Amino acid sequence: MWFANFLVSASATMVLPFLSLYINTFGHHSNGFTEKWSGYVFGITFLMAFLVSPFWGRFGDQYGYKKILLITGSGIGTCILLMSVVSSVYDLFFLRMVMGLVTGFIPTSLAMISAQTPKKLAGKVLGTLQTGTVSGGLFGPLFGGLLADHVGFTYTFFITAFMIYGSVFLVFLGVHERPLKSKQTQSVTYSRKQVLQAIFNRKSLLTMMILTAVIQIGNFSIQPLLALYVAELHGTQHLAFFSGLAFSVTGLGSLLSARKWGHWGDRFGHGKILIILSLLATVFFIPQGLASSYQVLIIFRFLFGIALGGMIPCITASIRIQAPVAIQGEVLGYNVSFRFFGNVIGPVLGGVISSHFGISTTFYSTAFLFFIGAFLLFIQRFQEKKAKNEN
Repeated sequence: MWFANFLVSASATMVLPFLSLYINTFGHHSNGFTEKWSGYVFGITFLMAFLVSPFWGRFGDQYGYKKILLITGSGIGTCILLMSVVSSVYDLFFLRMVMGLVTGFIPTSLAMISAQTPKKLAGKVLGTLQTGTVSGGLFGPLFGGLLADHVGFTYTFFITAFMIYGSVFLVFLGVHERPLKSKQTQSVTYSRKQVLQAIFNRKSLLTMMILTAVIQIGNFSIQPLLALYVAELHGTQHLAFFSGLAFSVTGLGSLLSARKWGHWGDRFGHGKILIILSLLATVFFIPQGLASSYQVLIIFRFLFGIALGGMIPCITASIRIQAPVAIQGEVLGYNVSFRFFGNVIGPVLGGVISSHFGISTTFYSTAFLFFIGAFLLFIQRFQEKKAKNEN
C-alpha cells in the first residue's frame, strides 16, 4: 500500500503544475478566462470528493476496502487518460468533476490499513503509510513538469494514467484483506443516521474532524499565494523553481517526521501529541509572515512541515481507536469530507484575506486557526477528564 499510495499521490499531483497551461491550448480566450477556469477545474475535484467520501467509506465497511481501492484507482486512471484527448475546458472540467467522484483511493487505504492494524501501533503504522503519500506529493509536481516540458501534455497524461493503473495492479496482486467483522458484528448494521448520531454524540470524534478541516484550511490558505510571496522576498528570477522549493520543503519536513510523531502518539496519547503539533504549527507559521528573506521563509516552511507530518496519522489513529469497527470506514469517510472541505475553503479564505490586508496577514490568520485547533483539543480533553473524575 505504501508503493501504491506513492504512485497515486505522485500521479494525481503530476498534472497540477500545467493545468492552466493546458487550458490555454484549447484556443484564445478573453482576459481572465484561463485564471477563472483554472480555479474551477482545480476546485471541482475537491468539492465532489467532499460530497462522496462518506459513501466510499460506507461501501468499504460493507463490501471490503480492497474492492473500493480497485474501483477508485481505475476510475482516477481512466479520467486522467481521457484528459489527454479533450478539446475544450468544459470537457476537462467534466472529467475533473468525475475524478472527484472516484477520489477515494488514499483515504480508503488509510481506513483499510487502520482497520487491519492493532490499536497500540495504529499511529506508527499510519505515519509510515503517510510517508508514501507525502513522498508522491513531493516528486509528482516536479516529475510532471519535467515530462510536460520534454514529451508534451498528451503523453504526460498517458504516463500519469498508467502509473495509477500500476498502483491498482499492485493492490490487486499484493494486498490481502482480512475479514474484520465477526459473526456478531456482521449482524449489526448502522443506518447513515445512526453513524452521524455516533459522531455527534462523541465530541472527541467531532473535534478530530473539525481539526482536520482546520489543518487543510490553514495549509491551503497560503498555497495559491506562495509564488507571489516568494516573488516579494526573492524577486522574479527563476520564480517557478524557488516557489516549487518553498512548496516541497514543507513536504520534506512531513516526510521526515510522520512516522516518529505517529509512534509518539501511540506511546503518549494522540490527543496530547495533536495539541503539541497544533501549537508548533502556530509558532512556525507566524515567522513566515514576518520573514525578511527567502531563506527565513524556507526554514520555517520546513519546520512547519515537521509539525504537519504527524497531524493526519494521529487524527486517523484516534478515530480508529474511538469508532466502532463496523462503521470505521464511514466515519473516516466523513473525516475525509472535512479534509476536502478545508481544501475548498482554504484558498478562498486566503485570497479574500490577502486581497484586503496583504499576504502577511494570511500567515497570521492561519497561525490563529492552528491555535484555535489546539484550544479545541485542550477543552475537549479537559471536559473528558472532568467527566471521568465525576464518575
